[in-house]
Amino acid sequence: MTDRTALITAYWDAAAASFDDEPDHGLRADHTRAAWARLLHSWMPSGPVDVLDIGCGTGSMSSLLAEAGHRMTGVDLAPNMIHQAREKFGAAGLEGRFLVGDAMMPPTGEQRFGVVLSRHLVWTLPDPEAALREWVSRLSPGGRLVLIEGRWREAGQEGVPYVAGAESLPWNGGISAKELAAAVSPFVSALRMEPLSGEPDLWGGPVDDERYALIADV
Repeated sequence: MTDRTALITAYWDAAAASFDDEPDHGLRADHTRAAWARLLHSWMPSGPVDVLDIGCGTGSMSSLLAEAGHRMTGVDLAPNMIHQAREKFGAAGLEGRFLVGDAMMPPTGEQRFGVVLSRHLVWTLPDPEAALREWVSRLSPGGRLVLIEGRWREAGQEGVPYVAGAESLPWNGGISAKELAAAVSPFVSALRMEPLSGEPDLWGGPVDDERYALIADV
């Protein structure tokens, strides 16, 4: 593990206890949970599929998909996030598999998935384009990549990296929809973008930065 990876792991481990306090992380409000459930349903193929949730955090997205009948595998670098996800699934009586591992190389062996999902993660990666290639390689023929991303800044922290060295990350601060589409298009057969900034129910209130989903098929 590199020094920067260790710092990033420590940051998210420390954040795990309060991570779900954010409306779009914990999905505790009924209208927020319903808004995300509706979107996820619209992006999923018909019928239950195997879904790999990369950078799953505390498992909120995974829980919505498991409730809809999909078979979930979640991966996160932070052990405390994985602990929270397992606790969440256990409390809800849901089945799922959660693994501690690096998003750049998810520890799922030779398994292939109908959907690879990631939310608000690519900005933290040292080589996001290599990660995208790897994620697409984890898809079954005809599989789908779903990326929920944006271009933002942390409130009150403009110009200050969230961990030492983060300012050198290629997509630190997020990436625009146009730029992400250009990065993903060589690896997929078709893609579409959905703007999400104008849906306050998703975020717990209005937002003024760029947020969107990229849905791509291989």
